[in-house]
Amino acid sequence: MTLKRRDFLKKASATAVVGGATLAGCGTQDPKTSASSPAVHTGKTYEWKMVTAWPPHYPILGESADNLAKWIEEMSGGRMKIQVYGGGELVPALESFDAVTSGVAEMGHGASYYWAGKAPAAQFFGSVPFGMNAQQVNSWIYSGGGIELWEELYSQFNLIPMPAGSSGVQMGGWFNKEIKSVDDLKGLKMRIPGLGGKVISKAGGSAILSAGGEIYTNLERGVIDASEWVGPYHDYLMGFHKIAKFYYYPGWHEPNATIELFINKSAFNDLEKDLQEIIRTAAMRSNIWLLSELESKNRIYLQKLINEHNVQLRKFPDDVLVTLKKYSDEVVQELVEKDPMSKKVFESYSKFQKEIREFAKVSEKMYYDKIS
Repeated sequence: MTLKRRDFLKKASATAVVGGATLAGCGTQDPKTSASSPAVHTGKTYEWKMVTAWPPHYPILGESADNLAKWIEEMSGGRMKIQVYGGGELVPALESFDAVTSGVAEMGHGASYYWAGKAPAAQFFGSVPFGMNAQQVNSWIYSGGGIELWEELYSQFNLIPMPAGSSGVQMGGWFNKEIKSVDDLKGLKMRIPGLGGKVISKAGGSAILSAGGEIYTNLERGVIDASEWVGPYHDYLMGFHKIAKFYYYPGWHEPNATIELFINKSAFNDLEKDLQEIIRTAAMRSNIWLLSELESKNRIYLQKLINEHNVQLRKFPDDVLVTLKKYSDEVVQELVEKDPMSKKVFESYSKFQKEIREFAKVSEKMYYDKIS
């Protein structure tokens, strides 16, 4: 055994002894100051409203909002009840952010890039074209400084954000014409939010932001020529295969989309501490549940689209992806030059991405390359 290894084991052993003594001593602390003492409940109950960016009870996305309300009520022993409103039921889907800021509702559920017009840096917490995947983004948010930056950004809007789901790598979208070269993007009207939309605009297309419930009609009527949404499961349910010819991959614009729970900060701070922790815990549970559900459903519905509906699955040509990556870098650079908070957030994001990709080269990428 080397000297360094002996020193490490000695330190670990000493830490365990100290930790055990500390835990044992907790029982003798003043219960008023002990972190392990039970929470004092006042008996007060809360009835909150949650507005969402999704159609009412929309599969997985809307369901995850419903789940959050159910889990919070169950964990709080009924002290906290939350009424969930789908987009348009209380406020329009894309006005959820303002509704929670102003206190019309105490909670909101959506994706942060929807609020880019109010807080440009919010887009980095939703999705970055050619950025990190779900696992990497979660690592950055929870353990790499991301959540502190997100909270700093939303604080000016009287909001507290929490990750509450991940889409995983999305599909590239549905197109009514084949994309053979970058020239085919010129004049293209595509429903696509966030930074990805700005990339399409730079490529000569038009980016259109619309709520999910409007996409089918817009695509059917020719208001748009193409649309991205999420992945095979949701795309199947939306019926896009009935009105669009080509289904493209990969989702360069959204290698992950983080679903967020955002809460009125004043209302949250008025809650008892245990209720605050219950909300945080429910959000983390939702984060795992949503990604798991999507991955499970997508594996089935991609095959249904191909085998039962003869969908023409297409990969974006390599030169198209190379050009989109170039435009993506330009879009991000332009944003960080104009907005100090975006610069601050992206410096953290890009540093983390660079470092975690170095690790991925010898871990996951190497593994997938060998088994594929």
